[in-house]
Amino acid sequence: MTIVISTAEGTDEAPGPRPSVLAAGYYLAMVRTREYRRVSAAVGSLCLVQFMDVLGVTVVVTALPSMLSDLHAPQSFGSLIATGYAMFFGGLLMLGARMGDRYGHRRTILASLAVFAVGAVVAATASSVVSLTAGRCLQGAAAAASVPSALRLLTTVTPEGPARSRAIAAWSAAGAAAGASGFVVGGIVTDLTSWRFIFWAYLPLTAVLGMIIAVTVPPDPGSEPAKPLNLAGSAAFTAAVMAFVVGSTVITRPAGRIGGGVLLGGCAALAWSFVIINRRAAAPLLPPALLGVWRLRQGALGGFLNTATTSSVMILVTLYLQDTLRRSPLEAAVTLLPFSLAVIAGSSLSAALQRRLRPAWVIAGGLAAIALADLALIPSADSPWAVPLCAAGAGMGIGLSSVAATGLGTDVDLHWRGTASGVINTAAQLGTAAGIAVLLLIAAATTGVPAKGTGPPFAAWATGAAVAAAGALRFAVTAGHSSRPRPEADGA
Repeated sequence: MTIVISTAEGTDEAPGPRPSVLAAGYYLAMVRTREYRRVSAAVGSLCLVQFMDVLGVTVVVTALPSMLSDLHAPQSFGSLIATGYAMFFGGLLMLGARMGDRYGHRRTILASLAVFAVGAVVAATASSVVSLTAGRCLQGAAAAASVPSALRLLTTVTPEGPARSRAIAAWSAAGAAAGASGFVVGGIVTDLTSWRFIFWAYLPLTAVLGMIIAVTVPPDPGSEPAKPLNLAGSAAFTAAVMAFVVGSTVITRPAGRIGGGVLLGGCAALAWSFVIINRRAAAPLLPPALLGVWRLRQGALGGFLNTATTSSVMILVTLYLQDTLRRSPLEAAVTLLPFSLAVIAGSSLSAALQRRLRPAWVIAGGLAAIALADLALIPSADSPWAVPLCAAGAGMGIGLSSVAATGLGTDVDLHWRGTASGVINTAAQLGTAAGIAVLLLIAAATTGVPAKGTGPPFAAWATGAAVAAAGALRFAVTAGHSSRPRPEADGA
């Protein structure tokens, strides 16, 4: 469409905007509105990818008793179902980031959504714990490929400045809300219908997401040279993360102490081999220059502490409500509903606070709120109204901290954002695994296996509070240290 604007003089028209000028202005406004809607739809769909993938980590927690009962499996098999997704999700994140760089980010997301749907079908039709775990692992692998690419695209479709900051805040809020909502969604769906419906619901969601992304997200420009996958480094990194997740899960059971210890020792050996391979590789999976960025290291630490002190504590609360107090999945979900709602509120507040405060201050405040909430569970364990309030405090805290940590860790050069997203999400998965392992060990040593009459896991909750408080103090000292270089000055 071509618009010609007349500039002829000497006409008898009344002063004011000419029709041609008005038409041009209307056309530009229409183009801007259409572009704004397209970008908004793209950002929304990419955030929904993050929400769906992170939701998969916790959505089965409150449904586990029903799953095991329906499949006639012992309680000890619950860890396989719960951690299979997290193991593949956390272990393959860095390889997923490299796949997006190698094959195109939009193409990687669309392929991952298809694989995620296949995994959902396998899990929904499972007749044994093995097939259910296989479906969960397939979904975790698909999530690992899609999350880094989704964040990379989100930062490229939005212009630099306030629009990108809002998009990253929405991304962080989606992830934090998903992790919190999994407890609630799984319990409500299981109690009202069946746990299998959790997986069937993924089919229309992945189909709609794929169509929206195909329409609203532009294809990769292809201006950067394709990077090799570095399969040797990817294999070592993935094996190390998986060994850590499985080892930390197995070691929490009395019969798995030796096996868990062996796996954790193997994790250390694999991590060392990865360091050597990564250092010698022509295309390192974790570029040394990126690892030297202060912002990324702080964001990864914040992500680790966020999940280590909230996901683990909320899982212990869920087990306490269902196994000790004998509450139904729906009752447990309602009790934890304030956690999910507070995450959204905390995420919104975090974006506003970061306009006035450094991200480290916001992370410190969020971890302090988590510490207070975890500690308040101890005198509130038997109160039907106080536990939801404590959950809300923890949700507010992780909402504050996770948005700041993600924004801080991904504020790097464009070509590193996919890798930075992989690092941040891997740190969060490792935090979940480590937090659950440590707190379950403490709970088992102090109160025994969750059952009627064993009592609340006070020592485990107190440990979570102590770790969160130490993290809050650490970030407060970092933010207030006058000699600490500002984020803009670290050379990223």
